[in-house]
Amino acid sequence: MLTTLIIIFVIAYLVIALEHPLKINKAATALAGAGLMWTVYALLSESGHLSEELSETLINTAQIVFFLIGAMTIVEVIDAHNGFQVITNRIQTTRLSTLLLLVGVVTFFLSAVLDNLTTTIVMISLMKKLLAKREDRLFFAGMIVIAANAGGAWSPIGDVTTTMLWIGGQITPVNIITGVFLASVVNLVVPMLAMLYLLRGKTVEAPAADLQSSNATTTTMERNIVFFLGLGVLIAVPLFKAVTHLPPFMGILFGLGILWLVADLLHKKKDDEQKNHLTISHALSRIDTPSIIFFIGILLAIATLEHSSILKDLALWLDNTVGRLDVIVILIGLASAVVDNVPLVAASMGMYSLEQYPADSFIWEFLAYCAGTGGSILIIGSAAGVAAMGLEKIDFIWYLKKISALATVGYIAGALVYIAQFQIMH
Repeated sequence: MLTTLIIIFVIAYLVIALEHPLKINKAATALAGAGLMWTVYALLSESGHLSEELSETLINTAQIVFFLIGAMTIVEVIDAHNGFQVITNRIQTTRLSTLLLLVGVVTFFLSAVLDNLTTTIVMISLMKKLLAKREDRLFFAGMIVIAANAGGAWSPIGDVTTTMLWIGGQITPVNIITGVFLASVVNLVVPMLAMLYLLRGKTVEAPAADLQSSNATTTTMERNIVFFLGLGVLIAVPLFKAVTHLPPFMGILFGLGILWLVADLLHKKKDDEQKNHLTISHALSRIDTPSIIFFIGILLAIATLEHSSILKDLALWLDNTVGRLDVIVILIGLASAVVDNVPLVAASMGMYSLEQYPADSFIWEFLAYCAGTGGSILIIGSAAGVAAMGLEKIDFIWYLKKISALATVGYIAGALVYIAQFQIMH
């Protein structure tokens, strides 16, 4: 059974990677692969907890999907109200390299405050307002994925895996920030320097004004209210989670409800024709549904690898074969470029106990860095990458050729910096 599951996953992965040459939508492949894997698991598995495992998978998948829908809808509402003009009107640079530097730094720190998924959605939506050439936007999207994952790795609320380690007691906020920050900076700076060199001398080509946006019947006050309220909702989600201990999707849906109420009150005196494209209902119709479906398929497929213990067996094999802890964690980070980092980290947390390695030990901080940034190496290796892939229709092969090598060099450089820093400090 295990071999069959691995073969199905590899084939589905290859078809997703070759989406454009094969002209098969990646969402269809992900759903078909997930369905086939769960069918094989249900028929051949001797597990007596299939219903519980499927329910657990459904809960975990639904939480991420609901969060994604809420965040994407808020971004669409801001866009419909021309809210991003609050930022774009203040960006005066005409050089692509300067803009890339600004975007990379903002994404890096914003990801630590929000999370890498939400930050990617916001920043890529912003780039659509600033850059007309698709080729330029693709390079910026690649840098946004790297910066978002690097920024999320050193913050306890910046990435799902760091949050897992924080909640599990493996890391503490102050130590993860001081311990991993420098490595994360190196992870960003190395590929950014290379990309700045590639974009040298190129100028920013702004897109033509969107006809729908230019006709939007919104005042400056309405635009500012929606922009700052929407951004405030996104920023408040980590705080909501910390105070209530409710999952992030509850915070984002709660915030979306507040934004919906405010938007309806702002436009209640307008006729239907004036406010039609400003409503939340219209925003919901504009979010990228195929990308959300693709996300569902990928999460369901990877869940079978987790429940069938394939990922845990891989971790145990690494422990017995490799032996060196630093090399094992680096390999786990590389593996997170292929499969989701959440089950990999969960398997690692199950392998190594807090009695064996207390909070803030080398393994936990290094795992937060490697699992958080290793996903940047492939476009479907992280939630940020999957979101970028859907929003900008990024081809897997294009990312592999243009971005993966830069992300890999940044990943290795940051890992070496962390190891050296840890040895000096301890």
